[in-house]
Amino acid sequence: MKNQSRRVFLQKISTAALAMPFVPAYGNENYSKSPDISDGPVLRVAIMGLGSYANRVARSMQSCKKAKITGIISGTPSKIKDWQSKYDIPEKNCYNYENFDEIKNNPDIDAVYIITPNALHSPYGVRVAKAGKHVISEKPMGINAKDGQAMIDACKQAGVHLLVGYRMHFEPKTLEVIRMRKAGEFGKVLFFQGQSGFIIGDPNQWRLNKALAGGGAMMDIGIYSINGARYMIGEEPIWVTAQETKNDHKKFKEGVDETIQFQLGFPGGAVASCLSTYSMNNLDRFFLNGDKGFAEMQPSTGYGPIMGRTHKGELTFPHVTHQTIQMEEMSEIILQGKQPEVPVDGEEGLKDLKIIDAIYLAVKTGKKVNI
Repeated sequence: MKNQSRRVFLQKISTAALAMPFVPAYGNENYSKSPDISDGPVLRVAIMGLGSYANRVARSMQSCKKAKITGIISGTPSKIKDWQSKYDIPEKNCYNYENFDEIKNNPDIDAVYIITPNALHSPYGVRVAKAGKHVISEKPMGINAKDGQAMIDACKQAGVHLLVGYRMHFEPKTLEVIRMRKAGEFGKVLFFQGQSGFIIGDPNQWRLNKALAGGGAMMDIGIYSINGARYMIGEEPIWVTAQETKNDHKKFKEGVDETIQFQLGFPGGAVASCLSTYSMNNLDRFFLNGDKGFAEMQPSTGYGPIMGRTHKGELTFPHVTHQTIQMEEMSEIILQGKQPEVPVDGEEGLKDLKIIDAIYLAVKTGKKVNI
């Protein structure tokens, strides 16, 4: 896309540039700035796309000791000025979408966190990689598996890390359920149910624009149930079936899904039954069933606190701000080679995109699709 057309493109979406799927928050987050002390090297991060979720990430990073905001990239000058004063960012570390390739010459920036509409994740991730900086992409990391593979290839060629914003992979109660499953405390896993949905508002926002979002609810909230099925069961699905329901054709135009129910089959025999929707609230629940026990999480992916119980009782780990611990952990992954309990790399993101591609194909054909 040429510079002029890209500028027009971004101006059209700037009023709704909220890159992260909206998930209802349960409880209040406490954003307190921690002392400027680190137990190790500090990851210097530029935030790309200064919408609602970027603001949440930035507030959360004020409590980080191993990650710090040192740059910003935005197509809106007023946002740049606001962020400069709020987070003490020098002018030389501020960029727009036309000139951000110049970060290659900026030693103050180690990584760029891309928090833009879905369709921009991959092309901008490729540009960041070519500039020699590590890439952190919000999920999904593209609008299809081809997009995801392009970003993986670019990061490999440039020798930089590619991470995806899977904040739940660091959440304590989620990790405890995964630990219990690995320890065999649920026995043979038989079934997973994932319910992910909310009633979406403004019909003109980018999430309801296929060109920017890549789809509808599945590309936003549905990915939580896909990813959750994988880390709760501990296997990769081998087939999918799916059915779409659309009642509001004016709001949900061609290619923008309102509600999809989908089923996943796993090699060990477990099955998953999931719901992704933009037309129902109170849907944020995971349930895992094995022949020796169960785990239920509700809310399962909201900003917090996550609530969970198993056949052994309530999960009582204290709530942590998801984005704070995510950025602390990502700093250690990039700078110190730490291996997370659940992967957050590009290959992890690509697996979800391949499943999404298969779900859309199953909806279109009405047939079981092998993955």
